[in-house]
Amino acid sequence: MRQNYTLYGWHLSYFTGKAICYLRYKQVEHTLKPVNLFTLTRTIKKKTGAAVMPVLKTASGEWIQDTSEIIDYIESLHHENPVTPNTPVQEFASMLLEAWGDEWWVPIAMHTRWSYPENFALFEHDAGKALLPWAPRFLQRKVAQRPANMLRSMLPYVGIVPEQHSTMNEWTEHMLDALDRHFQTFPFLLGNKPSLGDFGLVGTMYGHLARDPWPKRELIAPRTHLAAWIERMKNPAMFAGEMLIPNDGIPDTLGPVFHSIFNEFIPMVVQVGDMATQYAKENGLNKRLPRRLGDVCTTMGGKPFKRGALPYMIWMIQRALDCYTHMADSDKHDVRVWLRTHKAEHLLNMNLPRVERRALTVAVTALPKQHMENLA
Repeated sequence: MRQNYTLYGWHLSYFTGKAICYLRYKQVEHTLKPVNLFTLTRTIKKKTGAAVMPVLKTASGEWIQDTSEIIDYIESLHHENPVTPNTPVQEFASMLLEAWGDEWWVPIAMHTRWSYPENFALFEHDAGKALLPWAPRFLQRKVAQRPANMLRSMLPYVGIVPEQHSTMNEWTEHMLDALDRHFQTFPFLLGNKPSLGDFGLVGTMYGHLARDPWPKRELIAPRTHLAAWIERMKNPAMFAGEMLIPNDGIPDTLGPVFHSIFNEFIPMVVQVGDMATQYAKENGLNKRLPRRLGDVCTTMGGKPFKRGALPYMIWMIQRALDCYTHMADSDKHDVRVWLRTHKAEHLLNMNLPRVERRALTVAVTALPKQHMENLA
């Protein structure tokens, strides 16, 4: 089935980069349309419930928001070149990698953009030109200040405060080095072609680290293998016929990545889940949660890291856990054995509430079992 799609977004947008690379890989006919002020604040908000990007418009007039749901939709119609591996460990690992790329890296992307003023001119140029494409330059600059100020105001909510800058910088250097070593051996995360995890990770690289002047020069350019992966992800269709690592294998070179997932990201999700459960007990089920429930403390590179508790990440991990739930018993066994090698089998028993996505946040639809008796 071939349809023409319109992707509304900006090249400088975290999640637009993820969607662009994915659509190019799937080789579906699509047009990237920069989001202007009217489309963002009126049309998209009316169609999806939030002024957000990217959004995919289908030939039938459907508007789909959230890159994971965009991918689900395209995968359901275009079966060639699937991005979800067909073996259990790689499938489960790729969903964890997508969630980690989508949620954990947001503070890094925002820090490397907004903590370094030399990046501001590119954002001002691109955002202004997109929002008011026919306006004089001085008006474009002026209108670009609104999203810039909004994004700057969010920095403390995701942990970007001066006392945590060194922690973020050290972690970023360490993780980019680990990824560079991995891509010296493997073209993509799980082998010779991209899978779901690659598209999750490329979001922070495409529009932020590999495009903004400071991180592009200081962080990406010195790491030539990582830089080469980013270039491959920009035009990934040529790799569609390649293979993932055989025998459902996960490369040892991804050890630092999964250490971060299991020891930094997952503990944060557990705490956010507890906060979402408490909110639902106090306010009832099926009510949209605030985008930020308060603050949560995890670790980053072995150091304490405090950031906002965003309940959306529960939905992302829920997707991975649902994937496991629907596996055959033999496949579940393989996943548990793999998790055991990372001392992370407890991930399968996380006490998370059941959530449903509502635009940019979620609503709790069911409490964890041990809390059900406390619901009025």
